[in-house]
Amino acid sequence: MTAPEGRGIAGHEFDGKTFRILHVSTGNVCRSPITERLTRHALIHRLDDPLVGGLIVESAGTWGHEGAPMESNAEQVLADFGADYSGFVGRELLDEHVIRADLVLTATRDHRAQVISMGHSAGLRTFTLKEFTRLVRAIDPATLPDPRDGHNTVDRARALVRAAAALRGWLLAPSAEADEVNDPYGAPITFFRSIGEEIQQALDPVVTALTGVRTKG
Repeated sequence: MTAPEGRGIAGHEFDGKTFRILHVSTGNVCRSPITERLTRHALIHRLDDPLVGGLIVESAGTWGHEGAPMESNAEQVLADFGADYSGFVGRELLDEHVIRADLVLTATRDHRAQVISMGHSAGLRTFTLKEFTRLVRAIDPATLPDPRDGHNTVDRARALVRAAAALRGWLLAPSAEADEVNDPYGAPITFFRSIGEEIQQALDPVVTALTGVRTKG
């Protein structure tokens, strides 16, 4: 059996033209769909490119509702942000998803631990979303490849993950809860909206660091 394309297997070749971001939560019907679609929306907006510079954004759940649509309140949150929620199908997290991912961003520390426990050399490229945000804020953008100097977005994204991994042991969270995004499953729309805003705020510096382009307008 041929291993799926990706960077998670030592010595496995990849074309270097794409960079896969995998968002992980529990059911893949609330947090990770919101994060996936907000990331994609932000990338398209920043880069003015529907192909988002070779960055591929996906999601899955550790107890994913395979084939399920996202929660209706999650759809409403995405609509509030002007992001596309159509055509989403839930997925259970599989080895091949981790193998193919260049960056895994999880909702909680438990999700992070579950991804890393799957192996595939995932430790250096798996973070909680808020952990990655905290690390990214500490990285000098001038140390990353600049697309304006002929580098591509994929080169920059790979360098960003390496820099964040190097900082992880030095820049700790003020509390364990600071790295968590709570689960809104079954909650009213007001709570979903607060979670959506929390995710959006965490994503903004990440997308800026990935692309080298700040929010427009």
